[in-house]
Amino acid sequence: MWPEPAVGVGVRHAALEQRDDLGEGPRPGDVRRGWLCGGPARYRHHQNAAEHTHHVHWVRPGRPGVLRQGREARRANNHPRVELRTSYTQDLRLVSGWTGWAGVVALVGTLAALPLLAPRYVVYVATLCAVHAVVAVGLNLLVGYTGQISLGHAGFFAVGAYTQGLLLTRLGWGFVPALVASAATSALAGYCVGLPALRLSGPYLAIATLAFGLAVHQVLVNWEGLSGGRSGLFLPDVHLLGVSLKDERALYWVVLVVACGLVLGALRVVRSYVGRALVAVRDSDVAAEMSGVNLTRYKTLAFGLSALYAGVGGALMGHVLGFLEPQLFTLFESVYFFSMVVVGGLASVPGSVLGAVLLTLLPQALSGFGEVLNVLYGLAVILVLRFEPGGLYARWLRVQRYVRMWPL
Repeated sequence: MWPEPAVGVGVRHAALEQRDDLGEGPRPGDVRRGWLCGGPARYRHHQNAAEHTHHVHWVRPGRPGVLRQGREARRANNHPRVELRTSYTQDLRLVSGWTGWAGVVALVGTLAALPLLAPRYVVYVATLCAVHAVVAVGLNLLVGYTGQISLGHAGFFAVGAYTQGLLLTRLGWGFVPALVASAATSALAGYCVGLPALRLSGPYLAIATLAFGLAVHQVLVNWEGLSGGRSGLFLPDVHLLGVSLKDERALYWVVLVVACGLVLGALRVVRSYVGRALVAVRDSDVAAEMSGVNLTRYKTLAFGLSALYAGVGGALMGHVLGFLEPQLFTLFESVYFFSMVVVGGLASVPGSVLGAVLLTLLPQALSGFGEVLNVLYGLAVILVLRFEPGGLYARWLRVQRYVRMWPL
């Protein structure tokens, strides 16, 4: 039991409430003095590319009214919100409150019912969005959270796709074992590529990953006995729980389940100690190492984990298309994935999903423009980056803040 404060606590509380009414919020010095809400506390300021949020982690719960931030003050001053969390479990919680859970249920219900309501082409495009979201989330773990540039993710994408295809066609494996093997093979390739990252950074690392992607493409083109060369590789019909994955609706549900699981896994990773270690590596290698972060472990882990996501996406893409060909895994594909991350928002898992959905739907919407499609596509990406450099997720957060502070 913490001892109750004695002299001067009422004065401190009054001063805090006065600053609260003015919209100033808590100050780090107030918490360091140790008697906020009747018990010691520690203050941590967390900042990411999309939002500034003050988190106050309490050692002992206190009076929530002391650190309340008036709704009127937030509306008037657009002050960052204050979140009170009394445990590490609360800090890891992805959804809180009935409104958050209601939104999750509505979103999941809508996505699950989509194949029953939409035509086949819409289901096909939605499946592509889910596959691209998996790859974009994995790439953001590497680029946005760890600060390691990769322009060769099409290589990991191809490794997963061809591993899945070869295991199904040559060895007759089932869907799930082949998917697991594809993920493991891609993760191993990512680990091997990540080893040079221990000595490289910036443009040198970008060139190294670019060389890997180009090398994989050349192997697929020239090793016809393995990949079929330019003739390609057709994937057989496989069944999962007695249902053929040639059915667009069944394949959509399978891809949706895998994508949701991997996105949730990424959210848990970035909010855990592993995610904090990756961010520390991104901010400063030297400072992270001085703090006890093993650079070798976490850099290679980031590459392996990112490649795993790309490999799973490639394996699923093979089933979506039913056919694999080296021209599906060119440098353009790597830049395509990188653009999804930047447009959606660096160091943001939801932003990766938004970027993947936008850049998947954009070519479909502009398909009627023929030869100028790529020009319009590039122009749209440039406009997004020009007027929203923080990415789509930063814009979404601003919209949320505006709605929350609306005086009505």
